[in-house]
Amino acid sequence: MNEPNPIELAACVGLDWADQRHVICLQASGSTPTESCQLEQKPDALHEWIAQLRVRFPGGKVGIAIEQSRGAVIHALMMYDFLVLYPINPKALARYREAFRVSGAKDDPLDAQLLLDFLRLHQSRLRAWSPDTVETRQLQLLCEYRRKLINSRIRHTNRITSWLKMYFPQALDWTGELDTIQSCDFLEKWPTLACLQRVRPTQLRKFYQQHHCRNLALIEERLIQIRTARALTEDSAIVAALSFAVQVEAAQLRPIIGGIARFDQTIAQQFAAHPEHELFESFPGAGAVYAPRLLIALGTDRHRWDSAADLQCHSGTAPVTKKSGKSCLVHRRLACPNFVRQTFHEFAAQSIRYSTWARAYYDQMRRRGLHHPAATRALAFKWIRIIFRCWSDQKPYDEQVHLESLRAKQSSLVKEDSE
Repeated sequence: MNEPNPIELAACVGLDWADQRHVICLQASGSTPTESCQLEQKPDALHEWIAQLRVRFPGGKVGIAIEQSRGAVIHALMMYDFLVLYPINPKALARYREAFRVSGAKDDPLDAQLLLDFLRLHQSRLRAWSPDTVETRQLQLLCEYRRKLINSRIRHTNRITSWLKMYFPQALDWTGELDTIQSCDFLEKWPTLACLQRVRPTQLRKFYQQHHCRNLALIEERLIQIRTARALTEDSAIVAALSFAVQVEAAQLRPIIGGIARFDQTIAQQFAAHPEHELFESFPGAGAVYAPRLLIALGTDRHRWDSAADLQCHSGTAPVTKKSGKSCLVHRRLACPNFVRQTFHEFAAQSIRYSTWARAYYDQMRRRGLHHPAATRALAFKWIRIIFRCWSDQKPYDEQVHLESLRAKQSSLVKEDSE
């Protein structure tokens, strides 16, 4: 995205960050030679260097090109108002490096010099990074870390499922959902069929009732199945090893489940206090999970996106077209933030249950031969236009208003819904 009014910089800096030492390449405005130095990865060293920049360029802006948009260095640099940060996509820098070193040779001083050249020569094609509000950035981190916990939960439940199928498959029916505390308690108490069959029926009834299972018929059915069940294998080597592994996995899964619940509670509180929560709550199917994620995907800065097309490309829903001569290839976009793409895809899938036109459009795509992921991606492409318009106008979404607009255009989506 192009910077509408490039900022006049007193100096340009390329900063190649690392865990131990940062390599810096600087060129003052109007000066030809470049200066290079290295800084230790210590807060005092970094802040001292920034203080020297402020003294050297009083009242001027210093542009810093850096190959990241989040991390310890960015968190330190964003504290200073005279620094203008330009995050450079790592893939863009890698391609830029290959233009000069086709062998693939790489070192930190070279990357710092290339970052400096990137900023000095192409500033008009770069957009300066502007941090969003504190509330929005905090909500973003909470949502992203919650998703990482969800991924950890899935990994643990997949392992438990795989191991139970190898020696105790009946437990998958008796424990309930594996991503619950009930399942963890069940597997830690009775990791094998032999252990479970030695338990008295009254104790099992009490266990299920303590975990809020009130379906008496289901409980009795499980008790009968437990009493008459036969083990898949009686090989003590397999049963002993895998039952121990299942107990360990269940013990690790327990705090993750509790952590997700705490994240959900905190996110709900932060989102309810956010000034734009009503706008994103209005989208059908957003709910407690996707409404905050849609908010952080767009942010609160109305100058961040020039058009819905920019957001569609950023989120990965817009296709990529490659043309050369008579050939033309269109494929899905791969280079995009996975969390943002996942947000729009999953929201679009949820909206099918709550929005009549979304259901009609999804069914239309499926009849054309698209599989579920492609149909959902196409629906997300359309949703982004609507979300962007609501976001730009700062007006909540109204399903009836959109349906009236579709009727005015004689859209086939409304016709299919009426039929």
